[in-house]
Amino acid sequence: MKLKNVVFDCGQVLVHFEPSYMVGVYVNDPDDKAMLEKVIFDRLYWDRLDMGTISNEETVNEIKKRIPERLWDAAEKIYYNWIYNIPEIEGMRELINDLKIRHGVKVFLLSNISKYFAAHACELEILKNFDGLVMSATIGIVKPSYEIFHYLCKTYNLKPEETIFVDDRRDNIEGAEKYGIRGYLFDGDAKKLREYLETVL
Repeated sequence: MKLKNVVFDCGQVLVHFEPSYMVGVYVNDPDDKAMLEKVIFDRLYWDRLDMGTISNEETVNEIKKRIPERLWDAAEKIYYNWIYNIPEIEGMRELINDLKIRHGVKVFLLSNISKYFAAHACELEILKNFDGLVMSATIGIVKPSYEIFHYLCKTYNLKPEETIFVDDRRDNIEGAEKYGIRGYLFDGDAKKLREYLETVL
């Protein structure tokens, strides 16, 4: 059956999510950079952010407890501006445009991501032509659970057998495949992804 829908993860698929880069935009000292990267992007907070169970204010307050007061301002700038410091992965925007225009397929986002990102997602150029966005924190379900793929398909009336999911994590791909969605493990090479999709669309 012909594939009609391409679903993308966000970080490391559409954009570079690199804590060292995001911290380096605001901080130069190597020791301070290492500390802030470790604390601000600790999965202790980000797993809860992805689930939508911790607020921005709570996260920042918890971060401040673990760093010197002299770094509080820098930590706030990094936290509240990381969404503007995620460069697009080369070739992905062009690929998305071609999928829609040349192949007539629909494109969707399925990402474990915070409510803060969800509130600002419309500001990202690469997402502006997407047909639908599913972000974990807004629904309280995270990949690779069966439920999040069910939510995606039910919400946008997608047939799993007509859908492919592109993600950089094998466990997420396996979750999609258990639901009946074809998976593609992305390695950062947009050209290789394009060549693969040409064979299945």
